[in-house]
Amino acid sequence: MKKHATETQIDAAIDWIESVGFQAHPSVGTERTIIGAIGDNRGKEHLKLVEHLSGVEKTIPILKPYKLASREAKDGNTVIRVGDIEIGGTDFIVMAGPCSIESEEQMMESAYIAKKGGANIIRGGAYKPRTSPYSFQGMEVDGLKLLRKAGDKTGIPVITEVLNTPDVDLVEEYADILQIGARNIQNFALLKKVGKAHKPVLIKRGMMTTIEELLMSAEYILSSGNDRVILCERGIRTFETATRNTLDISAVPVLKEMTHLPVIVDPSHAAGHWKYVLPLAKGALAVGADGIMIEVHPEPDKAVSDGTQSLKPERFYSLMDEIRTLETLLASHTEVTQ
Repeated sequence: MKKHATETQIDAAIDWIESVGFQAHPSVGTERTIIGAIGDNRGKEHLKLVEHLSGVEKTIPILKPYKLASREAKDGNTVIRVGDIEIGGTDFIVMAGPCSIESEEQMMESAYIAKKGGANIIRGGAYKPRTSPYSFQGMEVDGLKLLRKAGDKTGIPVITEVLNTPDVDLVEEYADILQIGARNIQNFALLKKVGKAHKPVLIKRGMMTTIEELLMSAEYILSSGNDRVILCERGIRTFETATRNTLDISAVPVLKEMTHLPVIVDPSHAAGHWKYVLPLAKGALAVGADGIMIEVHPEPDKAVSDGTQSLKPERFYSLMDEIRTLETLLASHTEVTQ
């Protein structure tokens, strides 16, 4: 749309796009409004006619398969607000908490550790996808209730993973952000379902997923109506065995060039060991990620899952101090260079 297009002109363009069989996805930026038109390629020639409407500046074909996630579909970066927190804004967001919710005492202590350290969002798994059917599968609904209690007590938003399509409504009732884990990144029915949710969705890159495939999975959510999507790089599977996965740190600047969506990094799952989490977290900040997701546990040695990669409270506090110091230094350097 033209820079000063009126709401009436924007509504008329949306109505016309939908009248010829396309879905209209308006994106209101600070300078102008862009309307994404999604539909069958066979009718795309008709869309050129929308240029004749008042207030329309031009039509631009998006050649990439991920239409709504692409840079062309939005003016500027997407900033996702959760309470007073902005993901994708100027602040580096930290999500912290245990891999699995094990008990009320463990979840509440983890939440207070996260708050004391200055984390912005509390994470905790109520449903756990495990390689072995004999491993702890999570506390499920009871875990969701404990997570919600932890969020309410600390005043911090919470995030947890949803595994199955029928559980989306239930998880949405308790969580502030829904997580799609690496194993479900191409569970298209689940992606469509969270696309109908009214909460933001964080989607983790699969261990064998290309960057384009990650964006196509995000496209399922966006095209279903939910425009609050966060991308997460959590390591990919390579021939290397020194770490649990190989953190593809280059994915951050690549994604920043390809999409307007926020990008965060999960160094805990990438490394598989707590001693690598700090340097990888600082690397994520340095290359331009919007935040990190890390695992913290009051007693990692007693954790029922992923204790090796979880930080003890003291290590978490040290990490937060170093992250905030580096964040300040990078901000100062940016101001000087500008």
